[in-house]
Amino acid sequence: MLDTNRLRVFRSVMASGSIQAAAANLGYTASAISQQISALQRETGLSLFEKAGRGIAPTPAAEALYARSEELMSELTKLGTVVDDLREGRSSSLTVGYFASAGATWIPQMGRALMAELPDLRLNFLLTESRGARVPVDIELIIEHAESTAPPDGFSRVPLLDDDYVLAVPCSHEFASRGVLPLSELAGQKLVQFDAMANPCQIVAQRACEAAGFSPVYSVHSEDHYTALAFVAAGMGMGLIPRLATTNLPPGVVLVEVTDPTPVRWISLLIRESAVPNLAAERAVEILQQIVASSDALEVPSAV
Repeated sequence: MLDTNRLRVFRSVMASGSIQAAAANLGYTASAISQQISALQRETGLSLFEKAGRGIAPTPAAEALYARSEELMSELTKLGTVVDDLREGRSSSLTVGYFASAGATWIPQMGRALMAELPDLRLNFLLTESRGARVPVDIELIIEHAESTAPPDGFSRVPLLDDDYVLAVPCSHEFASRGVLPLSELAGQKLVQFDAMANPCQIVAQRACEAAGFSPVYSVHSEDHYTALAFVAAGMGMGLIPRLATTNLPPGVVLVEVTDPTPVRWISLLIRESAVPNLAAERAVEILQQIVASSDALEVPSAV
């Protein structure tokens, strides 16, 4: 049976073009690489390289071994991923990343459905929107301020919802009776900032205001939708809020549609790629898609 480490070294020499280059790429000495190649030649009984000037050149046998071993090395890599998946217990648990407004709406529904179908499954939910670094998850709900964003390495991306923004207005404000409001009319009005300026949700609101010809004036800064809505209810300003975040309005707040333009954030689902079929993750994706489809046309009532 061939030594797979020697085979990897051989393939590095073939891809790199020389023993010295392979040594630099793999972090070995040139002598160590030469020893591995010599051992592989003894193991296989094949002459793999011959001298060519000051370097070496692969023999026809080496070219054939290189071509035929590609599929084997790919399968070995997949097998390594299988072992990692089994070691980390992904067959019996599911880790889901989410953001706050999804956690208050979709996540409980998804969790309840999964528990009913897979009672032995251990569910781990992580609030990931405010974390600086990516955490290990099987699936993750994310907010994007640009459409069709490429997923991170190791993940596939499924678009879920175009979540438009509405204006949360104190009942006492003159805009409270307006059904629809051009965004440009917010110029000079006091607004409540509902997220950190660098986060996707706030970027969407900021860019929409700039597209309407003005820079928003924020009288109050908050870093979550729910506190921001409480500030609106207290009469401290109005807030451009994603519709999904307005399912639990406090008393004293009404919602007004905004146009020209209507801010929109894109909600997607990242799915961790794995060599082992993750049935729980696949089912969770299906359930989330069903939940979003049933709530896509949801009309959020105003609270008075």
